[in-house]
Amino acid sequence: MSQPSSPAAATLPATSAAASVAASIPSYLQADNLGPWGIYLQQVDRVVPYLGPLARWAETLRRPKRALIVDVPIQLDNGTVAHFEGYRVQHNTSRGPGKGGVRFHQDVTLSEVMALSAWMSIKNAAVNVPFGGAKGGIRVNPKTLSLGELERMTRRYTSEIGIIIGPTKDIPAPDVNTNEQIMAWMMDTYSMNEGATATGVVTGKPVDLGGSLGRRDATGRGVFTVGVEAARHIGLDIATARVTVQGFGNVGGVAARLFAQAGARVVAVQDHGGTIYRESGLDVPSLLAHVAAVGTVTGFTQAEVLPNDQFWDVDCDILIPAALEQQITELNAGRIKARMIIEGANGPTTPAADDILHDRNVLVLPDVIANAGGVTVSYFEWVQDFSSFFWTEDEINQRLTRIMKEAFAAVWQLAADRKVSLRTAAFIVGCTRVLQAREMRGLYP
Repeated sequence: MSQPSSPAAATLPATSAAASVAASIPSYLQADNLGPWGIYLQQVDRVVPYLGPLARWAETLRRPKRALIVDVPIQLDNGTVAHFEGYRVQHNTSRGPGKGGVRFHQDVTLSEVMALSAWMSIKNAAVNVPFGGAKGGIRVNPKTLSLGELERMTRRYTSEIGIIIGPTKDIPAPDVNTNEQIMAWMMDTYSMNEGATATGVVTGKPVDLGGSLGRRDATGRGVFTVGVEAARHIGLDIATARVTVQGFGNVGGVAARLFAQAGARVVAVQDHGGTIYRESGLDVPSLLAHVAAVGTVTGFTQAEVLPNDQFWDVDCDILIPAALEQQITELNAGRIKARMIIEGANGPTTPAADDILHDRNVLVLPDVIANAGGVTVSYFEWVQDFSSFFWTEDEINQRLTRIMKEAFAAVWQLAADRKVSLRTAAFIVGCTRVLQAREMRGLYP
């Protein structure tokens, strides 16, 4: 019989020991806290029974490797000093350097950034690119800052997190409210602090600074690619499909354009400004031009306005949530009329909503596969930066399409073999690869 590891362990009742362990875990790390991190923990709990011997390492998935919280002080244009809170979380680096975007948003929290970094770990493993998972953010509404203030904040944030990022350590990328210009400032700041140009420290840069062709459209293109593959499996004709899109930026806008080009009707779009609808199909190129000019779908004259809550009641075949997390919940999942949901955003569907959609036979293409096009082309950019040899856009798109199709096919087959949802299958693939790497590397020291 094995002996207790210590006298304290010997005298502590099992129930008290469990309670003690639970009490030692911060509330934001616990699964019953249904913030983004809580949603991720529930998803991990659902996949652990399928991990076999690797389940002994499951706690690795439940704890970020490193979380950095930084103060970001800047001088505003009026001479006053403002402070913003920034984060960079590295969830897992067993398979390679951390990889994940940076978002500037007034609702950014540590729980959100932790969850996003964890989903990046699963996503990168699911499509089999050699990265771990990371994410960053600043709690700020960037629309309230001038261009100069935005640059100063970006550069100060980059300097603060510079101790943990780098081309072989952790590579940021664009996310919500960040873009090529933000990445250029980040790359320049890191390079100045290092004393040498380091183009590989970020991806999503301008092409003239080592960025990759095709990167801007990559996430939306990936959404479209897996959507077409899934539609083929369920007998849905894309050329006659009705599509609704939540979020109309680089993900939702690009996906809408590609679906429209394939013959689908984009009948409703919702963004931060409001919801518009047209049964015969929106003119997507005109809507994209309108959004580029005014920043929102609001005011587009070739459509009628709907109350925001009615977006979930629109008759459609394909729904693409491409905004923020926790948009599809138990409160609206029962109203959705789509046959298929393609998650362009990270974490848009709660576990409770997943169950409702599964019971209603709504096919959900999970974020960790559906929106992996962006990080896949980020990988291409990283490789090109290291080699200083750049590919054509056709080469980029062909490689992206091949990887997305192969990843989707593997997840689809596993879901059929194990009789589980596509999300569970994707997590089985991703978690298995992460934990296999953890087990082979062992523990140091």
